[in-house]
Order: sequence, then structure tokens, then C-alpha cells
Amino acid sequence: MANQNDSFIDEVTDELRRDKLYGAFRRYGWIGILAILLIVGGAAWREYSQSRDRAAAQSWGDAVLAAVEDQDPEAIRAVDPAGSAGRKGLADLLAANAYLQADDGAKAADALRDVAGDDEVGTTLRDLAQLKLVMLEGQDMDPSERDAMLTRLSRAGAPFELLALEQKAVALIGAGRSEDAITLIRQIQQKDGLSESLRRRLSEMMIALGVEPEPNDAMAAPN
Repeated sequence: MANQNDSFIDEVTDELRRDKLYGAFRRYGWIGILAILLIVGGAAWREYSQSRDRAAAQSWGDAVLAAVEDQDPEAIRAVDPAGSAGRKGLADLLAANAYLQADDGAKAADALRDVAGDDEVGTTLRDLAQLKLVMLEGQDMDPSERDAMLTRLSRAGAPFELLALEQKAVALIGAGRSEDAITLIRQIQQKDGLSESLRRRLSEMMIALGVEPEPNDAMAAPN
């Protein structure tokens, strides 16, 4: 009899628990459903946004490449960057190259300055524009501006550190400071990461200054 009573009590207890669970679900279940809908909706929106951004980027890239193939710098710069500073900076760099191919150095310099002075394009594009501007204008650039740019570009760990140091050496040679240029060139030659083309140019500069390159550097110099 006791076992039957215990069984009856257990059944009643289980039934009460089920009723309480169903009641809680009826009362608060919408919260769980809403959470699931938000998660699913958020994932769908992210996928849609990413797909839309990819399509926009591809459309922009196709338009820029078409203008580049036509060698039309104005058309390159006219492609709508859709609010992206990076896209605008890249387009201006490509346009500068197209202007140079068309022998229009003034417009090339203007395009490079637009990128060189824009902090929103990112360090790499801005530094590249400044380096190309220094290489383009050379001694025609204001000496203080040129020095300031090269000092920043040649800082340790900068994206174009070695190329900026090379331009520093070029500037020293142009200023008649041959000994300082030789010292700097030798310092550059000791750095890691020199490409063969850069190593060769440095050796050529040393030879032009009347200095025999070191044996390792002589191997990279032209005959």
C-alpha cells in the first residue's frame, strides 16, 4: 500500500512539475523565440551586408581597372569611392601613375599630394604617396618639406624605410654632401631586407661617388 501511495505522490509531483514548466514556457517562451529570431536575423543581415559590400567593391574595382586600361586619369579619379577613403586614395595613386605616363607631372603631383595629406587613407597608402611625391619632385620640392617627409618615412619599421633612406642619400648627393651620402649608403647596405635592385642601385651610387663598393655589393653591381 505504501508503494502505491509513493507512486501516486511521484505521479502527482511530476504532473505538477510539468504544469509549472508549461506555464513558464507559456509565460516566458516568447523571450526564447525572440532571441532565436534575433540570432537568425542578425546572421542573415551580416551575410547580406557582406555580400553587398563585396559586390560594391567588385563594381568599383571593375570601373577603376577599365579607366586604367583606357589610361584615363580623370576617369580613374571620377569613380565613386562610395565614402571609402582607402578606395579614393588608391584611385588617386593609380591616377598619378597615369598622369606620369601622359607626361603631366604637375597633375601627378597634385594627385599624390591629395593622398599624402589624407590621414584617413591609412599609413601604407599615405606613406607610398609621400615617397612617390619625393621621388617625383626631387630637388624641386621645398627642402624642409622633403626632409620632414623622408625623416618620417625612414623611421625604423616604416613600410618604406629602406627606400626612404635611399632617397635621403640621393638628397645628400644633390646637396653636395658626398661624404655624408657615402656614410648613409654604407649604413643602408648593412640593413636586413635589401632587395637585389636596391642593393644594385646603392652600389651604382657608390661607384658614381668614386668609391669602390664592398665585395658583396660589387657582385650586385652591373659590369
